[in-house]
Amino acid sequence: MRASIIVPAYNAAATIENCLQALVAQDLPHSDYEIIVVDDGSTDATARLVEAFPRVRLICVSHRGPAAARNRGARAANGELLVFTDADCEPVSRWLSRLLAAFSQAERPVAAVKGAYCTRQRELIARFVQFEYEEKYAHMRRTRWIDFVDTYSAAYSREIFLQNGGFDEFFPSASVEDQEFSFRLAARGCAMVFAPEATVYHRHPTTIAAYARRKFRIGYWKVRVQRLYPEKNWRDTHTPPMLKIQVGLFLTALAIPLLIAFAGLPWWLLAIIALAFALSALPLVRFIAGRDRATALIAPILILVRAAALGCGLLAGACAEVSRSARLKRAVDVIGAVIALVVLSPLLALIALAVKFDSAGPVLFIQARAGKDGQ
Repeated sequence: MRASIIVPAYNAAATIENCLQALVAQDLPHSDYEIIVVDDGSTDATARLVEAFPRVRLICVSHRGPAAARNRGARAANGELLVFTDADCEPVSRWLSRLLAAFSQAERPVAAVKGAYCTRQRELIARFVQFEYEEKYAHMRRTRWIDFVDTYSAAYSREIFLQNGGFDEFFPSASVEDQEFSFRLAARGCAMVFAPEATVYHRHPTTIAAYARRKFRIGYWKVRVQRLYPEKNWRDTHTPPMLKIQVGLFLTALAIPLLIAFAGLPWWLLAIIALAFALSALPLVRFIAGRDRATALIAPILILVRAAALGCGLLAGACAEVSRSARLKRAVDVIGAVIALVVLSPLLALIALAVKFDSAGPVLFIQARAGKDGQ
């Protein structure tokens, strides 16, 4: 058996049947691959729907998030290659063979292969999201080796996957755990390639609110990835440079009013930033306009929403990282103090006796001092 297809599922009854039908109908012989669904604590009919497919192996785990579910499936897999998709995706008929073929078409051993999204949706916002991905795919086609593999359509060498620890289970929801793992592999010299023909159909957000929430969540969790791999803050093979510039311009625009009010900077700096943002949006608007003029009309608004949601997510994520670091420091302080007290207690007892016998004052010196927040 060459490949093990792993599908994490959580309350996916509305979509997983289409996903499994597409997987069972792949163009390779059934003996060449197995299908494993890891039910991540679903409370709907997901498990019952999966059990209706005789060729699909079901693994039920407690609700720990998609990263943990994928890792559990990888450990149970029998194939030498691990293939991942999501329960809300519908792979095309030759999806699996195209992913697997990419492992043998490179001049060096390949650790991972990335596929692509497509959609049948006609809603304007969903069409914008699809064009957003297609711009990223065009960006990735310009390089032979990539450093970014998304698990909605991905394949890994099982040996390399397990040797490098799999996905980081710190991430509790589907966010950037696949990004982090990609950057980890790239940092260790693993080769990854893009297979744009290995596509899966997907339903993108159809409202501005849903789109903004998704981008906020990505920004929130991306802070941890940026801290671990700071060199990727400036360049990776998936993110168009203009997107990073737009997020930077938005965050700068948030600070400008304060600088105008308290540092006396001129107000026209805001106008310059707004103009720079508009110019940075032109490449994507032009890219979309050549394919869909109606979507191009709303693209400037959605580009602003994207930058704002990602920027606010980054700010919230940075605050959370600082908070987690403060709690960690406090825990280290307390544990270290307890250990030191236990180790030094015999010496401290002798010092206390010496103080008592040598002076009339108390053993412990007590004085009111101003501490944190004036307390």
